[in-house]
Amino acid sequence: MDFDYYRHREGGSINSNRQSLLESGWRPFHRELDWEFVGHLLYNDTKELTQKSLNLASSVAEILGRNNYTWWANLLNVVSDNTRYEVEKFWNYITPDPLTPDHRYKDVLSTETPIVHFVSRNSIPIDYVLNRLQEITVLRVLDLLKCPDIITQHYLERDFYFPTEKFVNWERLDVVNTVYAYWSKHDVWLQIDAYDRGRRQYTLMAKNLAPLINKATYDLAVMLSGYQSRVGKVHSQFLIRSFPDGIQSFTDTVQQAVLNQNQLAVLVHGEPGTGKTAWTQAVAKEILMPLGYVIFILDRDAIANFVPPTYLEKICIIINEADNLAQDRASEVAQYSNNTEHILSLLDGTLYQSVIEDSGIQIQQRLVILMTCNTTERLDPAMLRKGRVDLMYEFIQKFV
Repeated sequence: MDFDYYRHREGGSINSNRQSLLESGWRPFHRELDWEFVGHLLYNDTKELTQKSLNLASSVAEILGRNNYTWWANLLNVVSDNTRYEVEKFWNYITPDPLTPDHRYKDVLSTETPIVHFVSRNSIPIDYVLNRLQEITVLRVLDLLKCPDIITQHYLERDFYFPTEKFVNWERLDVVNTVYAYWSKHDVWLQIDAYDRGRRQYTLMAKNLAPLINKATYDLAVMLSGYQSRVGKVHSQFLIRSFPDGIQSFTDTVQQAVLNQNQLAVLVHGEPGTGKTAWTQAVAKEILMPLGYVIFILDRDAIANFVPPTYLEKICIIINEADNLAQDRASEVAQYSNNTEHILSLLDGTLYQSVIEDSGIQIQQRLVILMTCNTTERLDPAMLRKGRVDLMYEFIQKFV
């Protein structure tokens, strides 16, 4: 099956592509007469309907009335290619077109699959990871939607449909041209475009994709550190209740702020070994993940190039060792990095909300930033101003 699939993609002729569609289960789509649609044409396009009807009747009458051929020859000529073309053109006019996507839908999410991984010595794989996250999101949404109501494909001026009762998965669906699928319950369209070597592009279109995206991204976490990257599930070694009472009380304050604020920045500081990083992981696992937040754990290289994905409604960013990233810009070391400005723009919201669409998920996007550092002395003073960091806490007791 896989060998045939790639053969049709790379070297198949037009006829073999058409034959491949029929062999793989696609069937010609036959347009059906809809009297409501005919009535709509009769009422709104009377002149055009009358003209096309008379033209067709005239063509048939001319064929049947020829004197230089026998009656049976004239009758056979009625089913000739030319006459058939005229009949099909008229039939296509008086029958509704197959359903197609409304490209005015405001929510669109697209991905190429499989994602190609390009990493050089001079760059971290942040683009690959964000593309991989988007691919996972689209594929998870398709898993949630399950079998569509209709699957259609247009090829060589003919419409084909795939029987939904024979649908298994999208990878096994033969695609030689653009494929459309529709779920009426969710009012969601899928467009599939085929590329070389078996690669495809999936594009989801809907009036509101947010509920499906929120379900699809539940419990997802992204780690970007140096040349390592990972998209997986949220994990924590320790429970919040295993931390000292003071930290648990502070955690309650953080939880309430998460519920009340659209944007929250939290900074915890203290000596190494006091459990700062473990605490951020526990908060992500027990508080933010159940609320639908997607977790991003970023290092210095990642934070310099990171922009929150616009299709996610709830985002948590964990920045460890913030004192090495957002250093005082008056210091000589900070002069060689723009990390401080980038983190400040994240805290201000200017990085991702300076320009937003008048509709869509960005309007209600929520952001939580959890930062850890050993000392606040090296941090840029601008970070600690009111309105940038909402909550601070010092971890004192050693945590094992």
